[in-house]
Amino acid sequence: MKGRRTRAKPVVKKKFVRVKGTLYSYKNGKIKISIRPYEEHLVFDISKAWFWGRTKGEMGELILNEKFLIITFRFKQKTQNSKGVVVWDCNERSLDGFNPEIGWIRVDLRKLFHLHRVYELKRRRLQSKASRKPSLRRVLEKYSRREKNRVRDFIHKTTTMIAEAFKGYVHGFEDLNKEKMLNNSRTHNRNIAKSNWKTIIGLMSYKSRVQLLNPHNSTRRCSRCGMVNAPKGALYECKSCGLKIDRQLNACLNLYLQVEGLSPSPKLFVGLVRGWGGFTLTGGEADAGSNEPVRSFKAHEPQGPSMDQYLSILSLEPTCWVD
Repeated sequence: MKGRRTRAKPVVKKKFVRVKGTLYSYKNGKIKISIRPYEEHLVFDISKAWFWGRTKGEMGELILNEKFLIITFRFKQKTQNSKGVVVWDCNERSLDGFNPEIGWIRVDLRKLFHLHRVYELKRRRLQSKASRKPSLRRVLEKYSRREKNRVRDFIHKTTTMIAEAFKGYVHGFEDLNKEKMLNNSRTHNRNIAKSNWKTIIGLMSYKSRVQLLNPHNSTRRCSRCGMVNAPKGALYECKSCGLKIDRQLNACLNLYLQVEGLSPSPKLFVGLVRGWGGFTLTGGEADAGSNEPVRSFKAHEPQGPSMDQYLSILSLEPTCWVD
């Protein structure tokens, strides 16, 4: 393999073949797998198989091993009535969610970013020495496996808590492409590489119902008038209607309008922002700094028991700054 060439030759430990639906046919209880078109094929008689009467759905991909054949089945899940939709704006160090009844939820991902950063520094110290001492390559592989396991463990726990806290809701995530987000900034590119948005969506997809959303202009479009602006820092300011709002909250509102198939309008904006429950005005001022994990909004605080009773590992910062 490119970049990983060693003296040891690769060894095939498990021999199997995945057979697509276009390479086999099923008729009269027999599966016919094509080896060479119109010349050679394999036939499996499953008409008297014990599991045939218990299966549901239609046959999918086959997995052919040296000793057995695995048959998969596809079936449609029953649609369940959902309580609503919680949309999530994916950022480098936080997940910002929104639902009109719940409000604005912030899930802290700084620990995940910190894990990547710690192992990045460990590998950097060893990589300069690994070229002169090949035995250190095993240590590098160990750190890579450990980082992968710890990151996956954190994401598993976080997605499980989100799914339990908002059980019955459909979760809408941005369908982000990292390659299109890279630019000439090395720091920016490294921060993007430390994000695990695809893993979060993948693990959430089997714990709750997930819907992918188009992220185009979700941050730039004004959620009140629909004007496209270029936000600077954490504060979003609209040049058309004068709206001042947190950039990530603005993105959440735009994603929610996309789910509902609505266009931004002042009437809808007032209904979404003023209608949510669980938050009260405190009279405090908001910190509009550009440092995402450090800045803290004090304009709103949770009402009553809120979500903190059963979200131990999630750092929620329900906040709002609207002029």
